[in-house]
Amino acid sequence: MYESFYSLKDRPFQLTPSPQCFFASKLHKKALAYLQYGMSQGEGFIVITGDIGTGKTTIANQLLAKLDPQQVIARQIVTPKLEPDDLLRMICSIFQLNVRDLSKASYLEAISVFLLQLANQGKRALLLVDEAQNLPLASIEELRMLSNFQHNGRPLLQSFLLGQNELNAVIQSPHMEQFRQRIIASSNLSALAEEDCKAYIQYRLSNAGGNPELLADNCYPLIYGFSQGIPRKINTLMDRVLLFGFLEELQQIHPEHVNQVIGEIGGEVAQLQPVNNMQQQSNAVAVQPPEHNPYQAMLQELSGLIDSSLTDKLKMSQQLDQLLQQQQRAIDTQVKPKE
Repeated sequence: MYESFYSLKDRPFQLTPSPQCFFASKLHKKALAYLQYGMSQGEGFIVITGDIGTGKTTIANQLLAKLDPQQVIARQIVTPKLEPDDLLRMICSIFQLNVRDLSKASYLEAISVFLLQLANQGKRALLLVDEAQNLPLASIEELRMLSNFQHNGRPLLQSFLLGQNELNAVIQSPHMEQFRQRIIASSNLSALAEEDCKAYIQYRLSNAGGNPELLADNCYPLIYGFSQGIPRKINTLMDRVLLFGFLEELQQIHPEHVNQVIGEIGGEVAQLQPVNNMQQQSNAVAVQPPEHNPYQAMLQELSGLIDSSLTDKLKMSQQLDQLLQQQQRAIDTQVKPKE
């Protein structure tokens, strides 16, 4: 929508990871170097971890784009909670292997035959496992067992694991010692630094054919404050900022425009803090005015009637006591003996 207005070839801040939009910050360069080093070694595991939206999948796509398909047959899986047998079925599926039957032995046989065929052709296989923090321990152990397939002393399958920071805790489990010994390099991605945030935005604008000076310099602290340097959050905000600029026909974007967009995003459902049902019920009771609660009003009215009735009864009791006392005095006077 805003691309033609700002002379852009495409959307520079789309959420879908793209190798063409790879911004090599210092940390991303390090992670990519580890992946390439792992590829050169042809053995062991490489583990890349990081918070949500820090660019792990982007790095994986960047690596895949640089591989020579004549030497490496690479496939990537984004894993839910796959049990070991399901993981083997997934591997057979993505490499398009023919399986004799649906037994585990058949899956392993098909993988072994395929890997040996590649080795005889001077090729090898690479498996990138994204969202690897979802894998059970037994499934990670299954990957380790697959790394035992060898030909002439060389591993036939290499696996890279990319996952959120929870993956670190999984790998540190006492039962994962053998797997840890096979990790030849690991890296943890964190958010961009503030200076990298500006460079990231300008790089993406330039890469899409736009003007890197579209934003005034004093916009960047606001963007960094909102996104905390998370690339995905930067993309979300900048996509909306460019849309806002298009709608308002802005040739340059200033802090007041960024602030307005941040305010709009802050009021949307995606930015609201989650609350549990008990908290919602508690808040509902706390903010409901008493006059809008019909049961409370009925109780107050009934309480008032009871109080009024008790007061009347008390007055009647006091009046009856006084009357009885007067009658008793009259009787006493009549029966008193004369002197």
